[in-house]
Amino acid sequence: MATRGLILRILLLNQCFYPDVVSTAQHLTDLAAGLAARGHEVTVIASDRGYDDPTTRFKRRERWNDIEIIRIPSLSLGKNSRWRRAFNFASFILVCATRLLTLPRFDMVVALTSPPLISFLAALFVKLKGGSFCFWVMDLNPDEAIAAGWLDEKSLTTRLFKRMLNYSFKVATRTVVLDRFMKERVVAKGCDPARIAIVPPWSHDDHVQYSTAGREEFRRKHGLTNKFVVMYSGNHSPCHPLDTLVEAARALNERSEIVFCFIGGGSEHVKVRQQELPNVKCLPYQPLDELSSSLSAADLHVVVMGNEFVGIVHPCKIYNIMSVGAPTLYLGPAPSHVTDIADQRQRLFYLVAHGDVDEVIKSILDALQVNERQPVSSFSKHTFLPQLIDVIESRHPVNPENPVILSKLTARS
Repeated sequence: MATRGLILRILLLNQCFYPDVVSTAQHLTDLAAGLAARGHEVTVIASDRGYDDPTTRFKRRERWNDIEIIRIPSLSLGKNSRWRRAFNFASFILVCATRLLTLPRFDMVVALTSPPLISFLAALFVKLKGGSFCFWVMDLNPDEAIAAGWLDEKSLTTRLFKRMLNYSFKVATRTVVLDRFMKERVVAKGCDPARIAIVPPWSHDDHVQYSTAGREEFRRKHGLTNKFVVMYSGNHSPCHPLDTLVEAARALNERSEIVFCFIGGGSEHVKVRQQELPNVKCLPYQPLDELSSSLSAADLHVVVMGNEFVGIVHPCKIYNIMSVGAPTLYLGPAPSHVTDIADQRQRLFYLVAHGDVDEVIKSILDALQVNERQPVSSFSKHTFLPQLIDVIESRHPVNPENPVILSKLTARS
């Protein structure tokens, strides 16, 4: 039951939710289920379309695990251009705003960051109807769009988006960020540090663990038996540039025992498929109940962070990778959240800068000889989900000195 018997009416806003399988959908679903299990009245507004496959449609209204789900329509013009994506996002925002006007006051509104700046709607909603606002920052926009080259930093549109983001921070009684680098960026925007909590997203340890049987079945099913599998699994976006890894695959084309497996979706996934390399296999996102099998099938996992994106996006995939214990090749800048983790663990991590194809090849060939696993559960859902719920349930602003809320939320997590 909720803290001190206080039952809250909580609204969750995000484009993706159960049964979608993208990362924010999975984490928000965990949060919604955790809040409902505590006795809170939970309502979710999300899209009626699949995020990666918009042809997949979900029920408009559904009650699931004591959670009221309202799914709204939006345009689906594809993701092949920025203007198409912008119209998709704008249509969701418009319909969401209209739907919010029909809803009553909630005690707490929690907004994520998909589509970008949906937090602005949440801030306006609580200003209009009352209640508190918790901003769960999964990525930072327009910072991400600027770093990716999608927006001109000096444009009128960018200045408007920045004001909308800053207004979200101003209204939020508490802001949840994912790592110390993201906190630094948010503080630099003028957000009160006393309102910021660092809660890393968690591994799905109730679904994901190393599975010998699942590994062998997945490898058999996809023609990977007796291969050394280098795997990139997750969102393939410009924030995670894959050029260096693809060039390494091209250079190792004649090593028939090595296969590069790209699992997920996004614009960069399309580019990888277009390479048509014989040692590259591309697969779609895997259902949550098959994630243990797919992740266990890898002999070397790859995590990629674009040089300009530290503190803007967060490498969520690292936690499930750690759960299955496979060695990890990190392609990206230092310092970053991944290098923080590598500094603590050291073993089974290869750290390589973008563009250094030779070092990537060297790391792969070294991992080929190691054949070692070390499953860890440092970022367990059972550790961090309760901490996030504590932040949401608290009737007071987040305070970094408050041991009740932040006793386990360290700057380096």
